[in-house]
Amino acid sequence: MPDIIKLLSDAVANQIAAGEVIQRPASAVKELLENAIDAGANDIQLIVKEAGRTLIQVIDNGCGMTVTDARMSFERHATSKISEAKDLFAIRTLGFRGEAMASIAAISQLEMKTKRVEDELGTCIRIEGSKLIDQAPCTSASGTSIAVKNLFFNVPARRNFLKSNTAELRHITEEFLRVALVNTDVNMSLQANNKLVYQLKKSKLKERLVGIYGKQYKERLVPLELESSIANIQGYIGKPEFARKTRGEQYFFVNGRFIRHPYLHHSVEQAFQELLPTDAHPSYFIYIETEPDKIDINIHPTKTEVNFQDQQHIYAILKSAVRQSLGKFNIAPAIDFDVEQSISFLPPGADAPVKNPFDPKSSDFNPFESSPSPNSTESGRERTNREHWEKLFEENRDSSPDGEQGVIFTEGSNEQKGPWIFQFMGKYILTSGRSGLMIIHQKRAHERILYDRFMHQLESGSAPSQQVLFPQQISFPLSDAEIIRELKPLLENIGFNFEDLGKNAFVVTGVPGDTMNKDIRDLLEKILDNYKKNLLDLDQDQRVNLALAMAANLAMKSSQVLGREEMETMVSQLFSSSMPDTSPGGKMIVRILGPDEIEKLF
Repeated sequence: MPDIIKLLSDAVANQIAAGEVIQRPASAVKELLENAIDAGANDIQLIVKEAGRTLIQVIDNGCGMTVTDARMSFERHATSKISEAKDLFAIRTLGFRGEAMASIAAISQLEMKTKRVEDELGTCIRIEGSKLIDQAPCTSASGTSIAVKNLFFNVPARRNFLKSNTAELRHITEEFLRVALVNTDVNMSLQANNKLVYQLKKSKLKERLVGIYGKQYKERLVPLELESSIANIQGYIGKPEFARKTRGEQYFFVNGRFIRHPYLHHSVEQAFQELLPTDAHPSYFIYIETEPDKIDINIHPTKTEVNFQDQQHIYAILKSAVRQSLGKFNIAPAIDFDVEQSISFLPPGADAPVKNPFDPKSSDFNPFESSPSPNSTESGRERTNREHWEKLFEENRDSSPDGEQGVIFTEGSNEQKGPWIFQFMGKYILTSGRSGLMIIHQKRAHERILYDRFMHQLESGSAPSQQVLFPQQISFPLSDAEIIRELKPLLENIGFNFEDLGKNAFVVTGVPGDTMNKDIRDLLEKILDNYKKNLLDLDQDQRVNLALAMAANLAMKSSQVLGREEMETMVSQLFSSSMPDTSPGGKMIVRILGPDEIEKLF
């Protein structure tokens, strides 16, 4: 049998390596921007066309390269950053493997121009699919310009799996921001399809955050700072009242490098534990400085995963720093209006009139209404309350005529027409159905009703719009502004009217008719949060996604008290909807307890 194992050519080996290093256009952007930072540039331009499919160009004013270095930069494992294995544990540069340029050149048509300040002429190199096409002297500004054209031109399978231009541009923007947020002493600009998206001048961190996310962030952030022998921590955290439903504005940087670290993220969430509801996520921009030999960044090709030698200590330090910052700026837990508040009822005085709580003729009669649960620290008051209500029951036990003693439900009273209906715990609607006792989750029912309404409006474009008395100008972070532009026709279908002022600003002139009493900025931000969450979790059609976001945002709170007419209307609308049994998120709305099930309870 002949030998069958062969050594792969450099071109094939580079294509295979590129599959790990360059997964999408944003991966190439990350590598090129980090190279520019490592070159000492203080001015970097990023230019993309068609979300990086046809062009990714990075222009910097860094140190540039010699003729030999320019050519060597495209060889695999050729790097200026390390020479021995021990150097891996003293790394302060962003790149060090020597794989990125070879990987990018293997799957694109690439042109590089580079020149050092001391050289009269620069070097121009053209490569296609790892093959050197041309190398020659050229006139060039000091620094380096790399243009990556037709990415994945020779890997059609990878190109076909790319998302839409909007989605890919979002990933590119995210990589740009990760570099911009940590290198505030560098002028940085992003241009997409001949339109300037970001123009960020050298500034302090907070000014850069405001430049990226908008002026409203001046009031939303509090500084974070703590020094220790293990690590120094600084940055900004968002105030709890501005927490989001998505985790988009959460950044960790270690020694100038963006990282993902679930363990440290848990530390921050623990510090916010008593300040946020379970479905809210704080914003944070946290910068950790530690000795390079205390961390290992050589775990994954993207270098966004790291191991800390003193991981548990850093967890504790970070948690302490966040809590200290929250305490220093007097940030206390806010009342959660989604949770029924505990209210203690003190017994009335001896002369106070006593009402029969089981009088069905009373307008306050509600046999399913539960008294709030007393706090565990108020056991004395709890005992007093219980004794008081027990006395009420004893004093009024014989007050009803014979034959009616203990009757809770009555039929045919003048005050109540049709089937009986009650609200329980401010969360459920109880009524009778053909098959037994019907229990309806009111918030999910309202979501289903709203979802069907918004889907109809999105399909027909016939939603009423209420013009606002004073048009409101609102600025958004770029990623949110792009989503609004993308959704503009659909938002108008459900009643929003707004003008695009360019960059990240809009003027809202009209809103859906049933949202007039809501803060417009807060309304749009929450809709965007829900939309982005659905985008990540469900990957739904735009109309479905927007209808889900609107329904989730506008649905009533679990604790909202409803009158009889409101409950009857909700039940009627629910059973006229497309899927009355299931919420838009796939959760149960209605549970029916049949006579047999109820009998078994006793």
